[in-house]
Formats: sequence, C-alpha cells, structure tokens
Amino acid sequence: MISAVVQTFNEENNIARCLTSLAFTDEIILVDMGSTDRTVEKALELGVKAYQHPYTGFVEPARNFALSRVRGDWILVIDADEEVPRKLADYLIKLKDGQAEAINYYRLPRKNLVFGKWIKHAGWWPDYQIRFFKKGTVSWIDKLHGVPITMGEGRELSALPEYALIHHHYESIEQYLERMNRYSSIQAKELYLNNRKFSLESLILTPVNEFVKRFFLNEGYRDGIHGLALSLLQSISESAVILKLWEMSSFRQDPLSLNHYRSVVKKEGKIRNYWLYNELLKKKYGFLRDMVFRILRKINSYA
Repeated sequence: MISAVVQTFNEENNIARCLTSLAFTDEIILVDMGSTDRTVEKALELGVKAYQHPYTGFVEPARNFALSRVRGDWILVIDADEEVPRKLADYLIKLKDGQAEAINYYRLPRKNLVFGKWIKHAGWWPDYQIRFFKKGTVSWIDKLHGVPITMGEGRELSALPEYALIHHHYESIEQYLERMNRYSSIQAKELYLNNRKFSLESLILTPVNEFVKRFFLNEGYRDGIHGLALSLLQSISESAVILKLWEMSSFRQDPLSLNHYRSVVKKEGKIRNYWLYNELLKKKYGFLRDMVFRILRKINSYA
C-alpha cells in the first residue's frame, strides 16, 4: 500500500493537478496550513480528506504531522506544486511490489520549471529529493529546508526526465520575491538564534559567492537569461538574509571604513573574475587567448 502525503497553503491553482497525478496511490493524506483560498474545497471535491495544521511558513512540521497519519507501508511525499508523471508512478509501484533488497528510501530526481522553462543547471537539476520510503524510516527536522533524518539504506533513481517529479516552481518574479521575503526572514532568525553576527564581509561576499556557485560552478549560464536571472535572484535572497540579520541586531551603527570597504569589494571582484576566466578556459579559444585567460585567472586568484 502506498500512501501519498501532500502539504498545502493557498494552492488552489495547483492542487487538482497534483492530486490527479496521485491516482495510482492507495491513500492521500492532505495537511492544510490554513489556506484562505479554495485549496481545501477543491481537495474535498476530489474526494480527499484534509487535516489542519497551524501555519508555520514552511512545510516540514506539517509534513511530519502527515507522516503520523498514514496507513501505507510505503510513503510518497509530494508538494502541492508538484506532480508525478505516469512513468514515475508505474516505476514506484514496481519498486514497492518487487522490493527484495533492503532499500528503505529513494531519492527522486526533480524537474524544476521556473518562469516557464525547465532549468537544467545552476544547481536545479537533478535536484534529488528523498520522497519515497518505507514507513518509519524518514522524518524531517522542523526547520526551513531541513535535511531529512533517515534510517537504513537509500538509493538514487537514475536522473532521467521521464522518471522525475515535475515541480511547477516559480511562475513569476513577484512570486519569487514573495517567497524570498518569507524564507529570508526565517533563515535570518535561525542565524540570529545560532549567534551568527552581521559583518560587512558577509553582506558583500555571501551574495557574490552564491552567484558564483550558481552561475559559474553549476553552469547556470547554460540556461541563458533564465540561468542568469535565477543566479542573481538567489544572490539577492542571500543579501536579504544578511540584511535582516543586521535588522535583528537593531540596525547596529558600526563605522564604515572606506579602506575596509575597498578591500572587501576588491576581493568580491576577484571572486567573480576568477570564475569567469576559469569557465572561459573550458571553451578552448586557442593557445594565445587561453594563455591570456590563464594569466587573468592567476591575477584574480583570491584564495
């Protein structure tokens, strides 16, 4: 028996698609966190019972609550803006029925559709998520994007698009910014409670490191303007977290030395330039140009 777990908050535009894709499961446990739209009404119309859980701003507490209500020996966890394609559904049934190995949980690849495009780089693919597991072997830490606690052996499904969860992620810049505001507040509070201190270095270097990781190391540029936009937005999100951490220290009025600022900005420029030339060297433009890029990369070494 497969039980599906779904958490919702104002998902009236997504819930029917999500629940319809779960027709292959034996039970659906939907936990709503106080939706003010027609999410629950639409779920009830599809014959799905909805439980209520206090709003927390993130899904992990509601997810754990749902896990305590399931009856199936295998559990599939899915967000309301996700869907299970037919081939993945058939494969999960085979895994459940033909399970002879001691595998307790599976990491499923996930296709993130952002601003109308499947994002294949910048850390967004294959975006493995622990979502299919035996009852009692996986739970979540009650914190934003908490790492699952697992028991026993796990396995990754092959990163094939037809066997991946489909995630209808951000549909607009406005939606991204709305979630960014909520998530960055939660992240800043967690940092504050862990005694993380605001600094000029963190304000300037944390966002640039996030951009470098997304756009250069994870080759976000291969997704075109989508990759650039997402890398910049992730960088802005990191800036918001650090600035909200500053706010929690009552906007501490430390003096700003221009020489200190200059040294930090200089390092920030070196970080961006180093990884730019590092990526350009992968293109093999020819001996002379590659030599120039190696020299420029060396000049911008910041380690």
